[in-house]
Amino acid sequence: MRNGTAITEFILLGFPGIHGLQVPVFTVIFVIYILTLAGNGLIIALVWAEPRLHTPMYFFLCNLSFLEIWYTTTVLPKLLETFVVARTAICTPCCLLQSFFHFFLGTTEFFLLTSMSFDRYLAICRPLRYPAIMTRSLCLQLALSSWGVGFAIVFCQTILLIQLPFCGDNVINHFYCDIGPILKAACGETSTLELLGLLATVLVIPGSLLFTVISYASILSTILKIPSAPGRQKAFSTCASHLTVVSLFYGAIVFMYLRPTAHSSFKMNKVVSVLNTILTPLLNPFIYTIRNKEVKEALRKAMAFPKTPGHAE
Repeated sequence: MRNGTAITEFILLGFPGIHGLQVPVFTVIFVIYILTLAGNGLIIALVWAEPRLHTPMYFFLCNLSFLEIWYTTTVLPKLLETFVVARTAICTPCCLLQSFFHFFLGTTEFFLLTSMSFDRYLAICRPLRYPAIMTRSLCLQLALSSWGVGFAIVFCQTILLIQLPFCGDNVINHFYCDIGPILKAACGETSTLELLGLLATVLVIPGSLLFTVISYASILSTILKIPSAPGRQKAFSTCASHLTVVSLFYGAIVFMYLRPTAHSSFKMNKVVSVLNTILTPLLNPFIYTIRNKEVKEALRKAMAFPKTPGHAE
């Protein structure tokens, strides 16, 4: 135990090195936040309203869009505050709550993306058995398991975290309550919590990534065996969007947490985390809709004006 005054709040520094650019950066991030909410909300609304989109792929996409809405909401409002006020404070319970939801939603995203990889594997590599295997019941089980396991992993660590006293440095050099600076401010024994965090990181990230890589290796092998070029292009287009999202998401995560110099270049980690926390949730709706004819047709149908009575066909 270290001696010191008990911490009642943490100070978020955000990006202190952008003096004079607060207003334009605030504007850009605010617009990104609104577009993220609108884009992901639109995906959910389209899938809900269009019966043709009531398929496993779009069911998982709805879960992902719902997750992205809350993933950004746990972080961006407080980040925007760092550009407005000189001293952005967050109460200790609020900081722990933000950290819990950030890592809970982030962990759940690993499992959702893995479930989507499994769905694409069945659709391309086992097309005849796909309807019998990927039933509505299995989709629901995979989605609930993703949310439930993500919650359990982070909740167990949070229970230990909230029991720690905090009396160290309360300044967090980040734009959200990252677990590293929080543990540095703890006065109690943190080795058990750090070990659990390391085990969760090693099991969840490489484990889900390995499953995804194996799925797409099988998908690629199956696509290459298709004799016709149009057939190969059509098969690849069904998984290209998901593969793009997976590449962006895992690329940022591996850079931040699994590379050898992850702890020695925290400033670079903070910059890269912008990609994972701000840009990826914004890009997801566009990535899934730009080349997706079904979603574009559903959007066109939703935006079409209803015909007036007596209007000529």
